Amino acid sequence: MSQLRYGVAYYDEYMPYERLNEDIAMMLEAGINTVRIAESTWSTHEPQNGIFDFTSVDRVLDAMHAAGISVIVGTPTYAVPTWLVKEHPGVLAVTADGPGRYGARQIMDITNPVYLFHAERIIRKLIGRVSKHPAVIGYQTDNETKHYGTAGENVQLLFVKHMRQKYGTLDEINDRFGLDYWSNRINSWEDFPSAVGTINGSLGAEFARFQRGLVTEFLAWQVSLVNEYKQPGQFVTQNFDFEWRGYSYGVQPSVDHFAAAEAFDIAGVDIYHPSQHELTGTEISFGGDIARSLKRSNYLVLETQAQAFPHWTPYPGQLRLQAFSHLASGANMVAYWHWHSIHNSFETYWKGLLSHDFKPNPVYNEAKTIGRDFARLSQALVDLCKDNKAAVMVSNEALTAMEWFKLPDGRNYNDVVRWLYDELYRMNIECDFIQPGCTGLSRYNLIIVPALYAVPDEALLRLNEYVREGGHAVYSFKSGFADEDLKVRTAEQPGIISEACGISYSMFVTPHEVTLRSEALDTGAADPAVNTWMELITPDTAEVLFRYEHPHWGEYAAVTRNRFGNGTATYIGCMTSSGLAGSILKSAAQEAGLWGHDQELAFPLIVKTGVNRQQQRVRYYFNYSDEPVSMVYRHGAAAELLSGREVQPEEKLELEPWGVRILLEHSSGH
Repeated sequence: MSQLRYGVAYYDEYMPYERLNEDIAMMLEAGINTVRIAESTWSTHEPQNGIFDFTSVDRVLDAMHAAGISVIVGTPTYAVPTWLVKEHPGVLAVTADGPGRYGARQIMDITNPVYLFHAERIIRKLIGRVSKHPAVIGYQTDNETKHYGTAGENVQLLFVKHMRQKYGTLDEINDRFGLDYWSNRINSWEDFPSAVGTINGSLGAEFARFQRGLVTEFLAWQVSLVNEYKQPGQFVTQNFDFEWRGYSYGVQPSVDHFAAAEAFDIAGVDIYHPSQHELTGTEISFGGDIARSLKRSNYLVLETQAQAFPHWTPYPGQLRLQAFSHLASGANMVAYWHWHSIHNSFETYWKGLLSHDFKPNPVYNEAKTIGRDFARLSQALVDLCKDNKAAVMVSNEALTAMEWFKLPDGRNYNDVVRWLYDELYRMNIECDFIQPGCTGLSRYNLIIVPALYAVPDEALLRLNEYVREGGHAVYSFKSGFADEDLKVRTAEQPGIISEACGISYSMFVTPHEVTLRSEALDTGAADPAVNTWMELITPDTAEVLFRYEHPHWGEYAAVTRNRFGNGTATYIGCMTSSGLAGSILKSAAQEAGLWGHDQELAFPLIVKTGVNRQQQRVRYYFNYSDEPVSMVYRHGAAAELLSGREVQPEEKLELEPWGVRILLEHSSGH
């Protein structure tokens, strides 16, 4: 990636009238240097079985190349054409809700041999046609790929084969998964039931893990096909997405992003977020930190919002703030979904950079300023390198486990992750994401471990050793409780990590009118209320930071900190208010040596830093509020890149509402 990419998704096939040249002229005026095409229009490219028409692709590639705009070509496999379903109804996924029906996208069975035959054919036809075109710089396989709940008889057969290969014998499966319960014991392979109806969390979680594995295999298969045609200098990526709550929220339940990313040259991501008065930048940061962590490298934002919904249409200045926020987390490309607003069908009111009239508008005009700045500052900002000293440990297995054993008030695993991550973000502690299998823990001063409910012994032993050797770990409730098969550990909880945490508990309750009283931390005006879950902790060697304020549970600890070896382990045994969680994390960060000038600033003033190719320190400052803010700059002399003026240490900086400043230090970034 030799330059910053500023892009849009472009669908010539959707246009109500001919305007390709006009669109390109407007793109060039906006500084758009990359477009993504073709991933959504299989039925246009193959209107009938074996009849191919790539006219729209050819004309767009030729026109973009003539204009100097690069193209990412998507494999169009996530939305199947009508003729394929009519001829082969079995390509539709059978889910827990029954047989699929045609209409929506992402309704196919990604294991179905007929689907795979036709998917391979369209991939080979399309990529073979475009791979040597000079406009093409890369490929996107499929689109926001998941397993779509596929669970029909063919998938169940594959699952049984998987279980036989992984575990060997039914006795092993029955023992590990506790299948004697309610007569669920399986005594012959022929009797292996569908996992769809199971009440056994261990078996259900194993099936969910298997389904995630199907996604990893499917994407790796597509990458292998594209790699046969890929030319030197071209890349293959995928636009991973997140748990959806009307916007990108948390760890994706249906995909192991870390495993799936291994096949790709570069990670890509789709990030959507609240806007207007609800814009905080948290989702931009969260999604970017995940994407950057997948391959420990820069990434591409293949989709983010321009106007989109009425409640997302950005206030003046917000589009710029958002674009530079992506770069500050390590993105090398920011691309909008999409260029133009669509005039028919499901996403008619998910507006693009242009509205339905295709004319310049305030959002497009603001995009022009971004395009100019991306081009002007590309060499200073591309390939931002980060060396974060804090990490959040996340796990698809823990996520699935907590779907089987839900928190009492309906909150899920991602609620716990975001409860802690959001506070790190607000206090300007940048972090990576890691998995329990990570063996490089020593690179971090501080590791946050939210609700690591189901996890192998080895991962917990590594965390103990990490603390012993001088690391600082912060665990939330429901960590270390069960093994990777969701079997509850028989030791006093929290099991293996009790050694580092210096605590134990055997009872947990749903809080009712419970608050916390501090024994060691100043929490200011933070709300002391406890909600959702509480563990009744008995300290052994641990220092008590908070106890429960309650007539019956008051003797128990709620939050503890333990010196273990050369490090510390903090355990948060209940769900607290965000403010109180922030106080606990601040204390842990200070203990870990991660508190500096940037942490003295706090939301809505967000700071992101990194080192550029020239080994210069780049510091981004963002004002995520509708009011102006000021700050004192406490680092080395720097150039403010957007204005071009010099900034000196201890100088006061003003940021307008939704404003951004980018400072390039003159001294070395190290």
